[in-house]
Amino acid sequence: MNLLDIRNLSIELKTANGTILAVDRVSLSMKEGEVRGLVGESGSGKSLLAQAIVGVLDERWTVHADRFHWRGEDLLRHSAEERKRIISKDVAMIFQEPMSCLDPTTTIGSQLEEAIDNNQFSGNFWQKRKQRKLAAAKLLHKVGIKHHEVCVKSYPHQLTEALCQRVMIAMALARRPILLIADEPTAAMEATNQGQIFRLLASLNQLKNMSILLISHDLENVTHWTNTITVMYSGQFVEGGTTRQIFTQPYHPYTQALLDSSPKANMQLPKKSRLAALPGSIPILQHLPIGCRLGPRCPRAQQACVHAPKVKNHHGHLVSCHFSLKGGN
Repeated sequence: MNLLDIRNLSIELKTANGTILAVDRVSLSMKEGEVRGLVGESGSGKSLLAQAIVGVLDERWTVHADRFHWRGEDLLRHSAEERKRIISKDVAMIFQEPMSCLDPTTTIGSQLEEAIDNNQFSGNFWQKRKQRKLAAAKLLHKVGIKHHEVCVKSYPHQLTEALCQRVMIAMALARRPILLIADEPTAAMEATNQGQIFRLLASLNQLKNMSILLISHDLENVTHWTNTITVMYSGQFVEGGTTRQIFTQPYHPYTQALLDSSPKANMQLPKKSRLAALPGSIPILQHLPIGCRLGPRCPRAQQACVHAPKVKNHHGHLVSCHFSLKGGN
């Protein structure tokens, strides 16, 4: 049984000029212990999809789905508030901008201690308070903050963005989630720090059997840490499969373009060679193309692409394209 099972989820934005379909019938599933990458350029709808899962979108956004199951329970039978309450027990999310998520008026120690579940402590009030402070220190050490004494007394503005991101990860881990959604968790970090955080997430997956949805714009980077990958473009699903399938034999032109634009994936190219890239840029919400939204940029686009393609299943390797890179289509 899937831990998370979403079918044909759409997210609409209500504006003064009408309704915009920001995410268009995207399906996503997660098994227990799975590490899945969710990849695409900025503006592809990755973060919107994640926020819809945890229920933090505001009232301007409307979420529809044919199926939305969490641990076998049909969440569509519940109200939005009830869905959020059920999901928040077992799912934690690390957001892209840690500085905007932390309370600027409260110390890091107070915020981290508040995030820790009180049920794991025993004894009287003073004993629990001591245990909570010790648990907070252990969490900071776990995410690579060695001098926790300074960190817990600091306010968010006194720390670097990279340190704030580590604090956000510690706060997410404090809830002992079954599923951790990490939205660009290393965006503000140097390469050495990025590797440390990815290794931390990998160890949590292996030792705690924690499922992880790793959101990134860098396809090549997530291949080192994931079991499966889902690729999105402009709010639409384009391809999904095992990490090996996606990286070694992509079926969708957009996935191929992401790989072609990665320096590490093209080490065989001569020095100073230009990396391949699709023309143009991802469309804005107010001017979304009809049918396949990659059409205006796609080198394989034809007249049929004005209609949205159906998802084809090639032995577990899914692709949504009229003219995919797989022979026979």
